[in-house]
Amino acid sequence: MPHPPQPNLWQGRNDGDAPDLWRWYQVVECTPLAELTARKAIALLGFACDEGVRRNKGRLGASAAPSVLRSVCANFPAHSLTKGALVDVGDCVCEGTKLEEAQSELADTVEQLVQLGYRSMVFGGGHEVMYGHFRGLRKAFPRQRIGIINFDAHFDIREPDPAVGASSGTGFWQLAQEESDFHYLALGIQTNSNTQRLFATAKHYGVKHLLADDFYPENIMLILHTIAVFMERVDKVYLTICMDVFAAPYAPGVSALAYNGLVPDRTFRQALQAILSSPKLVSADIAELNPSLDIDNRTARLAASLVFEIVNAGVK
Repeated sequence: MPHPPQPNLWQGRNDGDAPDLWRWYQVVECTPLAELTARKAIALLGFACDEGVRRNKGRLGASAAPSVLRSVCANFPAHSLTKGALVDVGDCVCEGTKLEEAQSELADTVEQLVQLGYRSMVFGGGHEVMYGHFRGLRKAFPRQRIGIINFDAHFDIREPDPAVGASSGTGFWQLAQEESDFHYLALGIQTNSNTQRLFATAKHYGVKHLLADDFYPENIMLILHTIAVFMERVDKVYLTICMDVFAAPYAPGVSALAYNGLVPDRTFRQALQAILSSPKLVSADIAELNPSLDIDNRTARLAASLVFEIVNAGVK
């Protein structure tokens, strides 16, 4: 069972009690999973874990991200959100090195949320959040073709080291073994962050991808076409965003910096909006925000802005 939500994280400026003055902290409900009732809403769920990052020999600190993200999101203007449209259900927490147990708890929680009518918006944590999140969606939609769209500098399709086990870099390989009909689109891949073997593995499992170098304004039609074709072939879409896909000046607070990563400009936002506008989108998460490495909350604010767009798209 997830740890209960912490209402003290939801604080912000108070401009008044009129609905057109509300901010997120004034509309979010903090309700433990056991007390949820069925409704159409967005469930905010934390995954406080970076054991997968540790196993992947990355820089630790992402386990603190869910609390930081809540605090940064709290002051957003509510706009179209009404009270009860957002429900904070707490955090799945990785105890010590028990990554697999934490991913299993995440999967069970996501399944329960979806069955109650919620869309899951998960705050990672390392990118090991993806495996647990997807497994929950698979349990909730057992006969649906679920397509994963991943904004990431890395394929995360490495075969696990038997001596180490699963990590933040193995999730897609694990799913490729388990899914008879595997659908994965990677956007923002860096050639200097993936070995030749990883490119070959991705190709072997039918992974579609666009490089970070493909994201420029004159190429927007190819980007949108690639996304549209991928989404046409699946029944449900799950979006996962690894913050290390962005260039270091915009996202310094990550385990693996990318000097030439994506810029959160109009080209990126057009691609994101193409995904968010699809009625097939059922869930999303943010991964690899590392507050201990951030500068002036730069990465946290970017991550929170992405959450703002995802949430607002989900309540229309």
